[in-house]
Amino acid sequence: MKTLIISCSLDPDSRSRQLALAAAGHLRHQQVEAMALDLRDLQLPMCDGDEAFDNPIVSELASQIRQAGSVLLATPVYNFNVSAAAKNLIELTGKAWKDKVVGFLCAAGGRSSYMSIMGLANSLMLDFRCLIIPRFVYATGADFTEGQLTNEQVLERIRELCDITIKLADAMTPVQCDTGER
Repeated sequence: MKTLIISCSLDPDSRSRQLALAAAGHLRHQQVEAMALDLRDLQLPMCDGDEAFDNPIVSELASQIRQAGSVLLATPVYNFNVSAAAKNLIELTGKAWKDKVVGFLCAAGGRSSYMSIMGLANSLMLDFRCLIIPRFVYATGADFTEGQLTNEQVLERIRELCDITIKLADAMTPVQCDTGER
């Protein structure tokens, strides 16, 4: 079962990307099929509610999300919310998220916005029936040294998030959640 890790920062010096790389490294070390995507490498259009959905890159990305057993979203936190790139990703790929196990890796400027992921988590849970892992990773600038993640507690939380993601995705595999009307 593949885990898709999506780095949702467009910043070349992204801290959330470091979280995504650490997660990908741990999953690969555990011999779990993991695929890392970086939104910087994709030419995603802005969601316009119309023609953007027909973009081949959007179709390919939606297909990759649909095929994954679980998704880890690595996002910066700006103004007490996820990045606009993360929100745009969800808007463009919508139904591909249906019944996914989803975890979050967040990088923020300070400790005050640790609840900022809840709006997106609620949307994924209510709109697409995602199983949201309540153990998410939240790191601040103090957890990095010279652009590298150095806080061992954060690294341990990444490992824990990856391990529970694998267990939950495996447990969900035989269950068909599509029961018709919701």
